[in-house]
Amino acid sequence: MEEFLDIAWEYIYALILKGTVALDNLLGYVHFLGPIFVILLLAVVTVLVTKFLKKHIRTKRLSNLEKDFQHWLEVREEAMKCEDREKGRTLARNIDKAHLNRAYYDYFLEGLLLGFITFYLPVVCMATYINEAYRADRLLELFGQNYILRFSSTEPVIIGALFWFICCVLLLNCAIFITKWITKRYWGFGIEQPSSSAQPTELCSIKRPMERSGV
Repeated sequence: MEEFLDIAWEYIYALILKGTVALDNLLGYVHFLGPIFVILLLAVVTVLVTKFLKKHIRTKRLSNLEKDFQHWLEVREEAMKCEDREKGRTLARNIDKAHLNRAYYDYFLEGLLLGFITFYLPVVCMATYINEAYRADRLLELFGQNYILRFSSTEPVIIGALFWFICCVLLLNCAIFITKWITKRYWGFGIEQPSSSAQPTELCSIKRPMERSGV
């Protein structure tokens, strides 16, 4: 087993080196844009890759957990609509203890693990590449300056490649989020929301049998 892992690591390391060389060669064609735009371009590519992975990589278990969580969340919301508020709160607590809390934690953990693969892993890989390929001495060699941005003052504030990349990724994701929010807010009206199959009167009419069944 150890011998197999050693061989596998050698192939992976060789693949990483070849990928790094290929990326260096490709970026050589855009270095005339300057370090700011080169790092911004890498950030754009990284964000696009994460969005693509998030859209197309989705486990069956995550889909099932999401459906289960949404189901019990709707049941809880319907329970809270009971005219008898005390009964509604009691039903909601029972639903939380019996189903909703477990469904939420399972869904959250599965989404967190998938998010590591679809977002954090690509960002960390690109950040590692940038930290090595555009360190201070390389920036000086390629662009004639050992920084990305510099704010003049009595003590100049210098921004390096890695920090600039992280800022670009955060700003791009914020811009995408705001764009989606505006689109949904101002162009999403008129879309009919699916009605829940459970009715408040049905839930309110459930008394002791539901409690004995663990709901």
